[in-house]
Amino acid sequence: MTKQTYRPTRACNALMRREPRFRRLVEAVGKPVIPQSDSTFETLARSIVYQQLSGRAASTIFGRLLDKFDDRVLDPAALLRKRMTTLRGAGLSQAKANSVRDLARHVVDGRLDPAGLHTLSDDEVMDALTQVKGIGPWSARMHLMFALKRRDVWPVGDLGVRKGLQVYLGLDDVPTAKEAEPLGDPYRPHRTMFAWYMWRVLDVEDWA
Repeated sequence: MTKQTYRPTRACNALMRREPRFRRLVEAVGKPVIPQSDSTFETLARSIVYQQLSGRAASTIFGRLLDKFDDRVLDPAALLRKRMTTLRGAGLSQAKANSVRDLARHVVDGRLDPAGLHTLSDDEVMDALTQVKGIGPWSARMHLMFALKRRDVWPVGDLGVRKGLQVYLGLDDVPTAKEAEPLGDPYRPHRTMFAWYMWRVLDVEDWA
């Protein structure tokens, strides 16, 4: 169990001291610029809306959803009062409309307190979030990384991270999630930072 958050520069420096290859990657990519947000109902709803969509399309739909609320503030109780046709009219699919409503119900009835997740361990956060329809392990880990700023999250379910591992380690094939799990062990307790750089290594030409 850990509730330790990370400091990007400190984590990056620790990994550079540990491994010359990682230092080369940082020199090629640059120091980390990791987007961060707060743990809120809106942040979680946004993660549902953005699933399996391009950034531009998701941003447009989420903007239309915000337009349905006073002052463009996404409130769970107000969302539950909206008709399904209103949510669909913003561009949400039936499945995503059902998911954001389920998220709102979890918040309104007290089963989930987004602002209180920082008091829970990583495993407890995963368990709490994946009870919500439409929030799976990948979304929960992204919330741990970018909203709760946990320092040792290892999202092996993310294909980009696994492709990055293939390139970074010079593997013949993209590892499966099961194969990738132990490959992150040498980078504990800074796997959040390591994962971020596995996304970035894919942008480095002729990495070897």
